[in-house]
Amino acid sequence: MTINIIAVGKIKDTNLKNIIDEYIKRLSSYTKINIIEVEDISNNDNKPSLALIEKLKDLEGENILKRIPSKSYIINLDLNQKQLTSEEFAGFLQKTIDIYSNNIYFIIGGSYGLSNSVKQKANTSITLSKMTFTHQMTRLILLEQIYRAFKINKGETYHK
Repeated sequence: MTINIIAVGKIKDTNLKNIIDEYIKRLSSYTKINIIEVEDISNNDNKPSLALIEKLKDLEGENILKRIPSKSYIINLDLNQKQLTSEEFAGFLQKTIDIYSNNIYFIIGGSYGLSNSVKQKANTSITLSKMTFTHQMTRLILLEQIYRAFKINKGETYHK
């Protein structure tokens, strides 16, 4: 089984990368994690117009969508969507794995969020918190919650 995470941008902070790698290692006894990084479309404008922001999101969205095979289950991480408890997320993840196995894709957008095309393609959207995190931190938080979900679903004690 593989869980795919498509994330805009690379992890530049070595300390953060080390922690992310640690969670991928911890998860290896439960599932394979495949992280697909897409280019973070740069913007030199300190105050970009809404039109420019939409254009940047559309370019990132194209890069995201071309990496997702047909018949995949797509889960967008979107600040304005439903927030789950860790236990609810564990149940949701288990049901999704039972049905879609290797075709699960979590999508982490860039600093401006997700394009409308990515939002429309998703099967569902969730939020990890009502707080805003950098997309690099979101990757770590998602991995930790996936790890926590496996521990909960296996009846192990990590989540206590």
